[in-house]
Amino acid sequence: MSSSSMKGPAVTIFTDGAARGNPGPGGYGIILMSGQHRKELSGGFRHTTNNRMELLAVILALEALKIDGSEVTIYTDSKYVADAVTKGWVFGWASKRFKGKKNPDLWIRFLEVYKKHQVKFVWIKGHNDHPLNDRCDQLAVEASMRPGLPEDTGYDPD
Repeated sequence: MSSSSMKGPAVTIFTDGAARGNPGPGGYGIILMSGQHRKELSGGFRHTTNNRMELLAVILALEALKIDGSEVTIYTDSKYVADAVTKGWVFGWASKRFKGKKNPDLWIRFLEVYKKHQVKFVWIKGHNDHPLNDRCDQLAVEASMRPGLPEDTGYDPD
C-alpha cells in the first residue's frame, strides 16, 4: 500500500475573527470545504480579543475535521496566526512554554490539533472583496452580536 493512499481528504478552510472594542464582544467565522461538502461554523464570546478569535477560528476548524491526516489549506487574514506558524515562531514559543506570550491556552490547543493534519496557511488581505473571507467576517461579526454570549474563560487581559 502506498503512503498516498493513507492521506486524508483535501480540505480548504477560510477563517476570520472579529472583536468589537478589542477587547470586547467577539466572534469567529469558519467555512470548511471538501469535495462537494461545505459547512459554516460561527460563535462568539462576551469579552475577548480579535487575535483570540482569529486563532480560535483556526483551532475549531481543525477540530471539526473528522479524519486525521487531512491535507488542509487554511486561508486567513490574520498575520498573527499565519506568521506565527509559517515563520515557525509558535514552535519556539512552545519550547519556552509560551513565557511572555499572549494566548498560551489557545496556542497549546492549536499545536495539539495542528499536528494531526498536513496544514498549509495562506494569508489573504482582509476586507479586499474576497467572497469567502467576506462571508467569514460576516459570520464572525454576527456571532459577536448574539445575545447572552458565553465568557471566554481563557482570556487574560495581561
